Amino acid sequence: MEFNLSNKKQDMKKTIKQSMLLCCKLFISESRNTAAMESVERAGRINLETVIVNKFEDRAYNRVRYTIVSYVAHDSTGNAIYSPLQQTVIAMVEAAYEAINLELHSGAHPRLGVVDHISFHPLARASLDEAVWLAKLVASDLGNRLQVPVFLYEAAHPTGKALDTIRRQLGYYQPNSMGQWVGCALPETLPEMPDIGPSQVPRDRGIAVIGASPWYATYNVPVMSTDLSAARRIARMVSERGGGLPTVQTLGLVHGEESTEIACILLDPNRVGADRVQSQVEMLAAQEGLDVEKGYFTDFSPEMSVEIYMRLVADEGNMRC
Repeated sequence: MEFNLSNKKQDMKKTIKQSMLLCCKLFISESRNTAAMESVERAGRINLETVIVNKFEDRAYNRVRYTIVSYVAHDSTGNAIYSPLQQTVIAMVEAAYEAINLELHSGAHPRLGVVDHISFHPLARASLDEAVWLAKLVASDLGNRLQVPVFLYEAAHPTGKALDTIRRQLGYYQPNSMGQWVGCALPETLPEMPDIGPSQVPRDRGIAVIGASPWYATYNVPVMSTDLSAARRIARMVSERGGGLPTVQTLGLVHGEESTEIACILLDPNRVGADRVQSQVEMLAAQEGLDVEKGYFTDFSPEMSVEIYMRLVADEGNMRC
């Protein structure tokens, strides 16, 4: 038994190294409506070759992120031709649009749509080009078939336009109700033309931003204060845009009734990791006379995501044997 188990582990590691996998991070503006989330998750379980490896929900933000992984297949010339991830992501998106109305949504995290953000990332031996291929397929489905305005970013955009640039142009960072985002705050006609889909905004769905990039990490640091202005000052000084840490983007947000939070995107976590972010937030908070708690990641590492996918797919295969 021990010998067989060891062989299985070795075989799995070999398979992981040889795998060409893609990951989708799907951000949906809802975490309080249990029935809506169950509907989205049922859609995500239809294809057994696609796995939701992680789910992060935050009721204060009224937002959920699903991390979904599957393989990508190629033709004889090496071009990507199929991934079960496309069907699964679209099914989850359609379920979200059927169950959630942006006009009735409120939360402490900015958002531009019911399906607010979809990012694609290569895992294992897959390439960024393959993530771009899938991002464009999904964007075409949303924009052309579902008639939702879609903005592309990073590697999926012709000029590599940054996500935060698009968001800034569309007013993403401006709450419309005392630190909260309530209803659809977008104008009916967008100030910037979308890359795909209509220029008129469906009020119940909003818009979507879709991109492809290397893996990024999300790391949040709780601040034990309700002083939102202080949290925003700290966030700005931590960010690259504010003269702080390179490859770090931040938001200072209300988080519940007794605290705020510095929500961080680490665009290159191997260059600037969570420890440096934590130290910087602690130093700046101390200057404000504020205490902070230990921060937390909101997702697994890419290596852990691959391992979970391979294990769950193997378990499903064994059950069908």
